[in-house]
Amino acid sequence: MSAGSVGGWQAADFNGSDDEEEALRVAIALSLGEDPGNSKTTSASNRRGTTGAPGETIDLTQDEDDYDDSKDGRDHEQTRPRRTPHTEDKNDTNPAPSIPLSPIQPIAPAPESSGVPSTNLSALLGLDRKKMEAERLARLNKRKASELSPPAAGSGGASRPPQRSRVTSPSRSKVVPVTAGGTEGPQRKALELRVGASIESAAPTIDIVSSSSTVPPPSSTLGPHQGTSTHSSSSSTTPPFPQGVVKKTWAYKQPRRGDDIKIEEVLQKDKLQLAVISSWQWDDEWMVSKININRTKLILVAYARDEAQREAMRDSVPRDRIRFCFPPMSNGGMGVMHSKLMLLKYEAYMRIVVPTANFVPYDWGEMGGTMENMVFIIDLPKFETAEQRETQVLPSFGEDLLYFLQAKGLDEKLISSLRNYDFSETSRYGFVHSIAGTHSAEDAWKRTGYCGLGRIVDALGLGTRDLIEVDYVCASIGAVNESLLTSLYFACQGDSGLKEYEARVSGRKGTSSRDEVGSVQDHARVYFPSQATVEESLGGIMGAGTICFQSKWWKAATFPHKVLRDCRSVRTGMVMHTKVIFVRPSTAEGKARGFAYVGSANLSESAWGRLVKDRSSGKPKLTCRNWECGVIISTSDSAVEATGETREAFGMFDGLVPIPMKIPGGRLEVGSQDTARIPWFSRES
Repeated sequence: MSAGSVGGWQAADFNGSDDEEEALRVAIALSLGEDPGNSKTTSASNRRGTTGAPGETIDLTQDEDDYDDSKDGRDHEQTRPRRTPHTEDKNDTNPAPSIPLSPIQPIAPAPESSGVPSTNLSALLGLDRKKMEAERLARLNKRKASELSPPAAGSGGASRPPQRSRVTSPSRSKVVPVTAGGTEGPQRKALELRVGASIESAAPTIDIVSSSSTVPPPSSTLGPHQGTSTHSSSSSTTPPFPQGVVKKTWAYKQPRRGDDIKIEEVLQKDKLQLAVISSWQWDDEWMVSKININRTKLILVAYARDEAQREAMRDSVPRDRIRFCFPPMSNGGMGVMHSKLMLLKYEAYMRIVVPTANFVPYDWGEMGGTMENMVFIIDLPKFETAEQRETQVLPSFGEDLLYFLQAKGLDEKLISSLRNYDFSETSRYGFVHSIAGTHSAEDAWKRTGYCGLGRIVDALGLGTRDLIEVDYVCASIGAVNESLLTSLYFACQGDSGLKEYEARVSGRKGTSSRDEVGSVQDHARVYFPSQATVEESLGGIMGAGTICFQSKWWKAATFPHKVLRDCRSVRTGMVMHTKVIFVRPSTAEGKARGFAYVGSANLSESAWGRLVKDRSSGKPKLTCRNWECGVIISTSDSAVEATGETREAFGMFDGLVPIPMKIPGGRLEVGSQDTARIPWFSRES
């Protein structure tokens, strides 16, 4: 372990200060479960908001607040089977087992502990006070020695920083690396904060901030929605992205071209006051290295199997700094809390972040830069007067976002406080979601899943009866059949879900897909990596644990084999965890505008749902297993410069949504022995 690092992050970084003595004091106080603000050395600014009255709710526009977790979904108590940590999506009828949540556990599947998880915060943050003090002294000695000694020969400033080791305290079990093949790999060494579901952890965090790194300036030729670059200096009250932006996640050693963003640039740690974060995977030590919990209050949207586990989680953190929201799960807890969403509060604006990445280092380009994702960001300025708030009519984006947050069980006052921000610039976007559960009422099933996708496409004026081309980049594929593919295709045309449903329940299969569009498979492509792409990637097969598909689904006669293409990143050697759908007119004469979806949903019935006939009422009902969310971004016009499987055919997205994959992608084929022609099967490699 490097001197001075605590669980993979430095005490000085945690405290947001160069005062090592003060940083150590704060860390020790937190490890004891004490309020670090009690010290006389703590400034008034550090004490603000830490002593709110019990039950007081968070208002995103207030500076001093506390969160009431009495409405965190505990009425929706469910039980849930165990789940292996290397699968992110699952078969709709045969879900993989899950590992229950606990404050800190090794990542390997293991029998549940009969004891109550430790409630000491040191178990959460991995703090060891004796080691911290010894390491602080060692760090001081090392610093003095380094000031007297020149750097070793050949140690260039731009070289890759060494990896940090993690602290293993008595309260933390030894980490057992897990991979798809059961052997040790670079993505399997991090301890986990089990909020959401089983967590695929990562190797020791790499310090990616280097003053000597050479990064080219961002491009100045960004598209109409690209806003302001985060790399330029701006005041704490100026929203960097007032019109919204879509970027790739930064990746280690990859050149920066203005279309990527680091997690530090997303969070803006030194300005962040409150963060509501939803994720399927978490790395707790990495999280507290990116967010100063002494400054920033956190609400983590989490999964817990029962009330006992929820209470153990609440007791494991300082309640005035970290709170939980536990969304209800569907079908006896069989679903996945897969949505990725951040609401970040700053002094004068709120940032909405919809990434395809989980809250783990390798999804954000660290750990050697082997995994790639995308992220949508928009900054909403805070209203200056109550009159502005009262007269605001929320665009559909805001209405659907609030509907989704209410379904998750977030505190009503927190949700209401979002109305204090100006949503007018979101009118060009659509917020798409899947809410776990069965939705029988018409106004419910039309709002979520692929039915909700179609409704929003139509509401944005993007609906069409013309042929469209659909290109879907995803990280996991379920037991897909033509029914699901057709439903999604029609949804991308603006259909509510009834077109495919009515043809299916009436038995008129021909009118559903073949008579109207010839065959959906002629106008859709799904990009997923081949075995060769994974094997030749920077991370190799050990770096693709969250890229999931099974050979039995691929070999099924009902699978739409014709649509699958090899997904190779334009950034050489990267594997994509991105979920993005590109929709464009099929011909140059097409009048529909193009659009893209960026979000958490992979290609599966679990993610998008299935509309079926309710046996009791005879009416449609939609069932979704997963919580998902994403954003629709439309192009400015319908101009088509080229058609077919060519890069030029995606020209309408230039400067708007980065095209992450190489086009055309090689066709994947059933029965091929060529590793470049068969999909990557995560559980069988």
